[in-house]
Amino acid sequence: MQRIPEALKNLVDQLARLPGLGPKSAMRAAMMLLKWPETEVRRLGKGIYDLRDTLHLCGRCGGLSDSDPCPICADAGRDVSQLCVVAEWDSMLTLEEGNFYRGHYFILGGLLAPLDHRPAETLEIERLDDRLGEGEVREVILALGATAEAEATASFVREHVAARFPGVRVTRLAQGIPLGAEVKYMDRETLRQSLRYRQELQPGVGE
Repeated sequence: MQRIPEALKNLVDQLARLPGLGPKSAMRAAMMLLKWPETEVRRLGKGIYDLRDTLHLCGRCGGLSDSDPCPICADAGRDVSQLCVVAEWDSMLTLEEGNFYRGHYFILGGLLAPLDHRPAETLEIERLDDRLGEGEVREVILALGATAEAEATASFVREHVAARFPGVRVTRLAQGIPLGAEVKYMDRETLRQSLRYRQELQPGVGE
């Protein structure tokens, strides 16, 4: 039987640890790298090295940055009384792309999923307590999504903040029917959320 060279096997094993890549996909990626020009492969390797060498976690929000604090946390023009809590860094990037939120962020480090061995101890709750303990935040905005894990995490954070910091208001992103959609095409959970978080119509609003 043909034996896979050790260097190739090691690379495949490392690539297979990436999200979305199984052993076969990792092998295809590794074989593709072997076809690349040497300069391109070395550039990729240097990019990975530089990623670990220059980037670190912001001590305020927990996001990736090449400075500490990150540019968002260091921006004196942002509203320090609002803290938007997201599960991961990419969620923060998505919100920032819209350029409609001018408060600060806090990255929780994931969502509760006890069956997948992600209990409350895996979340950055102590660091959140430290942030709220500074006394500047007046509103915690939960932007965690609408999955079962997100709902469980939102309930946990809401109860925790209410118990430890009763003067801090806890809100969440509105959920429901997206703009341009019809009710008849909505799934049951979306309709449930839409009814739960329905809004009062005021005369003249939107006219």
